[in-house]
Order: sequence, then structure tokens, then C-alpha cells
Amino acid sequence: MENNPQTIGSEPGQPNEAGAADVHPMDALLGGESLDMETPRRGEIRRGTIARVSDGDVLVDIGAKSEGIIPARELEQLPDEVRQGLIVGAEISVYVIRAGGGEDGLVLSLARAEEEHDWSEAEGLLASQETLHGSVAGYNKGGLIVKLGHLRGFIPASQVSLSRRRRAEGETPDKRWGKMVGEPIVAKVIEVDRRRNRLILSERAAAREARKVLKEHLITELQAGEIRSGHVISLADFGAFVDIGGADGLVHLSEISWRRIGHPKDLLKVGQEVQVKVLGVDPERKRISLSMRELEPDPWETIAKQLKEGQLVEGQITKLTKFGAFASLKGMEAYEIEGLIHISELSDRRVEHPREVLEEGQTVSLRVIKLDQERRRIGLSLKRVDSAEYADTDWQTAMRDLSEDGPRPAPEAEEDFDADLEAETPPEPGTPPEPEAPPESEGESPAAA
Repeated sequence: MENNPQTIGSEPGQPNEAGAADVHPMDALLGGESLDMETPRRGEIRRGTIARVSDGDVLVDIGAKSEGIIPARELEQLPDEVRQGLIVGAEISVYVIRAGGGEDGLVLSLARAEEEHDWSEAEGLLASQETLHGSVAGYNKGGLIVKLGHLRGFIPASQVSLSRRRRAEGETPDKRWGKMVGEPIVAKVIEVDRRRNRLILSERAAAREARKVLKEHLITELQAGEIRSGHVISLADFGAFVDIGGADGLVHLSEISWRRIGHPKDLLKVGQEVQVKVLGVDPERKRISLSMRELEPDPWETIAKQLKEGQLVEGQITKLTKFGAFASLKGMEAYEIEGLIHISELSDRRVEHPREVLEEGQTVSLRVIKLDQERRRIGLSLKRVDSAEYADTDWQTAMRDLSEDGPRPAPEAEEDFDADLEAETPPEPGTPPEPEAPPESEGESPAAA
């Protein structure tokens, strides 16, 4: 009888029906556990469960072959509220400092895990450009410190908002920034460098974005003619920018004052509070035009009261051009009002260039021959100063000046003045001379004779 032994399983080294080698059951169990337990790597953040808490350290199960330890020296540096939350069974995130294999085994850090989370949040804020809402935690000589979780973000002085910088007065950092500690602040992340432990924030960037939103809202509400209070936030050669409640508008150089100025800094400084009038709003270009001089008295209203056509004035020659000369008027220095002496009004003779008659800086008497308040122009004449056509006007002016400066002259004095005036006036052609009175004899009156 042929012996055919029954084969149980498969021969060693040969695959069975499932395609697996013949392995001892315990080896299979240990092998399965090793597949489930992924070896932790240094710098990795793991989620784990607290397995034991002692006075010296905390053991955490992160799914490795052995439990990791949070050293006592780190636990001592944690805030009390964090240490109180470290209880058996609590789930926490930890940072792998050492992956095991040494005498200390698997070393973990709770603080580093939270710090890495904060770095990730900072990188997210940098990418999205969302704003960070926090408070001023401290300062140094260069600016302010703002915390983002466990990280210390730095706001350089150049990135602090203008409104806060206006308050930063003092010779020491404590005087400049100390009073701001604890104040709420909104900033944007502008630089993240984990390797250099560098986190830079900007309050100005957040303020610009906030102003942009406010400006869009304000532009829909502003109306030309409104009067607003504001602060000067910057000065340029062409004008001044004024913040009128979150949105800035431009006061052009010509709209700062009726006076002629060379640069806005001649009258304004950054941080100065001013009143402005809204001249116009351009929603498409998102621009607001403002004026300060519109809120000042118009000097031309004063000119219209003080000057009349035909009046004599005193002026100083300020500029010579090929078509005439400009003169500033005495009494109008505050507003630097100037009039034009056209080249045809310089002399009765032909003048090729005003320099033949006048020179810059010279003070001369002039006659007002034209006042155009609408176009804000004054026409002056040099050749008509002694013109006979204005004799009556000059006479009335002289009498008015006499009455304002003192008592009116006696009638006899007026008669003498009239006689002198007539004596200086040549007789009309063809008029016979008046006969002379006979001389009176000395010591005897005509009546006695």
C-alpha cells in the first residue's frame, strides 16, 4: 500500500494559497504592530495622549514603540494654566526633539509644538494678507512688540501708524512707546523667517487697507461744500494730504492759502489739526479735493473796498517782462497782491522793454486804471500818475485824507488852496488878463483918500 502522507499547510519557504510565507503566529503579530507604529522623526509634530504625569516629567503616547517624555525643565517654564491641563488621558500636540535610540529615548516638547503652530499661522497670514488683531506687549528702542501666540512680532518705528507716531514723543524708548503697552493694535504680517526667528509686522499696512475701505465708504457720502476737521498726514511739493476721518484728501498748494507760498511746510506741519472744505469728489479715481483758503476771508473783497479805479497807490516792482512790469501794492503785503503795469502804461514815449523805465525792487507811485474782481486782476499805470484827467479824483482823495488825518482846514485856507490851484492852472487861450489893482500907499488907506 502506497504511503501518501497528507500535507498540512505548505512546505517551508513555499507560498501557500494566500501567497504568504509560513510565519510563526507571534512573529506575525509583532510584525503587524511594527507596521502600525510609524517611527517618529525629529522636527515632526505628533498628536498624542498623556500616559503618565509625575512631579518630574510627563510621558506621552504618540503611537511609537515607546512613550515619549516632556522633560521637567520645560514643564517648569510653562504657564500654570497649561501645566494644570496636563492630566492623564488628555490629547496634546508635541514636537519631536529627539527620535529615540539614545539614553534619553524619545524626547518631546509641548512649547515647540505650539510655537510651530504659531509659525504656520504667521505664514498663513502672510500669504492671505489678513490682519492680525492683538495688543502692544512691549517695546524696544526700534519699535513695538506684538505677540502672535508664543511668538514675538516686531513692528519697526517706520511701520507704526502715523497717528501713533504723532504720540511717540520723548528722548527715551520708555517715553516714546511705554504709554502704548496694552493698547489694542491691528497689523499685517510682512516678513516670516523661522530660521532667523524673525517675524516682522506693519501697522501702517493694515492702516492703509483700513483707510482704503473707509475712503471708499466716505467717497459715497461726501458732498462738495462740506467742511471737515482733519490732520495733516504728509507734505509734498505740490500740496498737503489731510486725513478727514480715515480717508485722506489733497489740499493743492494753491488751495492752502490766499498768500503765495513756495512749499506747504511754510504754513503747515505733519500732525497739525486743520479745517478744510470739500471742493470735489472723484469716485472713479477715488480722489478727494480739499481747500483751506476757501475758509479764509477773500482778500479780493478787501481790495474791492479799499481800491477804486483812478486811485493812486504805492507799489514795489517785483518782476519785469517783455509785455510790462508787475508791482506789489503797499498795504496788501499779507496776500502779496500784485498788479500789472502794461508796457503801454509805462511812459508817453515808446518803450521797447520795461527795464528802460523801471528796475526790480524800485518803489514808485502808480495809478489804478482797472479792477477786475472776477478775474482777480489789477491794471496799473505809471504814465497816468500826473494825468489831468484824474485831477478831480486826486482832489477828492486829498480832501478825504485831510478829513481823516485831522480837522478840515478853515474856509480861508480852502480859498487859498483853490487860488493856488487856479494860479497853477494856465488860462484858456484867448482869455484877456485881469487888470492889476493899484498899489496902496504906505500909512494911508484908500478910504482915507
